[in-house]
Amino acid sequence: MAEDGPKRHGIWRVLGPGLITGAADDDPSGIATYSQAGAQFGYGLTWTMLLTLPFMAAIQIISASIGWQTHRGLTRNIARHLPRPVLLVIIALLVVANTINIAADLAAMGGGLKLIAGGPAIGYAIGFGLICVVAEVLVPYHRYAGYLKYLTLVLFVYVAAAFSIHVPWGEVALSTLWPSVPFNTNLLLTVVAVFGTTISPYLFFWQASQEAEESHLSYRARKILPRLTAGAFRHIAFDTVFGMAVSNVVAFFIIVTTAATLHAHGVTEIATAEQAAEALRPIAGPLAFGLFAAGIIGTGLLAVPVLAGSGAYAVAEAFQIRGSLELPVSRAIGFYAIISASTLAGAALTLTDIPPFTMLFWTAVLNGVAAVPIMLAMMVLVSGPNGPVLPRWLKALGWLATLLMAVAVLLLGWSCL
Repeated sequence: MAEDGPKRHGIWRVLGPGLITGAADDDPSGIATYSQAGAQFGYGLTWTMLLTLPFMAAIQIISASIGWQTHRGLTRNIARHLPRPVLLVIIALLVVANTINIAADLAAMGGGLKLIAGGPAIGYAIGFGLICVVAEVLVPYHRYAGYLKYLTLVLFVYVAAAFSIHVPWGEVALSTLWPSVPFNTNLLLTVVAVFGTTISPYLFFWQASQEAEESHLSYRARKILPRLTAGAFRHIAFDTVFGMAVSNVVAFFIIVTTAATLHAHGVTEIATAEQAAEALRPIAGPLAFGLFAAGIIGTGLLAVPVLAGSGAYAVAEAFQIRGSLELPVSRAIGFYAIISASTLAGAALTLTDIPPFTMLFWTAVLNGVAAVPIMLAMMVLVSGPNGPVLPRWLKALGWLATLLMAVAVLLLGWSCL
């Protein structure tokens, strides 16, 4: 990673792990959750995208900085500051959440392909799982992601759709800046789901591991021990804020589009891919299903390796197994075995009778709950004397993000009781 600011090589060359992380954040689980939020509450939850942006950017910058400065992933850093039983509980939460997330994403991808090709959605889902395993094992991830990130551009059709239909932008602005929604269990459940799919645990581990590999490549190229210099921090911050901003802008317009097309016409519950795809019909007409399927499949193919890879990095570091998505299989057999097992386990879960979009939504809720202890462990790490030197404002935002997630989860638990 160059230590210069973004201007030296141009924006596109500077963007890296942060952009990929942001793109993976709008995975099928995210699309389903944002669509459900728009259908159920109209424009009432657009404020969540404005609120979460600084917090999600801060927590991702913190995790990236940890990986860059220490030359290690998040797990090995947490292991140095927390008792091993606590570490193993955190890793278990991550792996369980990731595996269910993989299942939900694959099921949605299968449903998306069924929209345009017909045939068995479950068969497609399992096929996508096998494709992801083969791609993760045989193709270096930086090359794989380099191609797939272009597929995520189809998500910007939601932005175009919002400007092609009647949207009361005054109402949208008011809901975003001064929200007024009924405070009940359904609201809290959806807010936790939105927070969980926006500030997702697997993204912390993923970006820390990717930045650790970036710093390792930097060391090999220059034989200089990587340090979190001001230039390196600016690079990480720019890449991450850009990626998170793109992610939230897309999410904002998914909520707006589904609110204007589905909620406005009385559709308040989304149970199938067909219902979610209808949000694009005003702009795409007969091509709505095709565009929706392209978005679901493209983001899924990008996100599933991130989900499996982040869990594999965490487990490998916890048990001192050599691993990297840039290594050939012969040099990281155990690591790729973990990835394969996680992806195939997720593919197997698609055989259940749970509707894909229901699974996607509850996956986001699970991510929101699991994020709290992981974020707390991260903040304890960076607040200690041996943590990376970070600006005080960034640490403050990190603690506020942790508090925000904890309060949302606690309120949900209280309302359920």
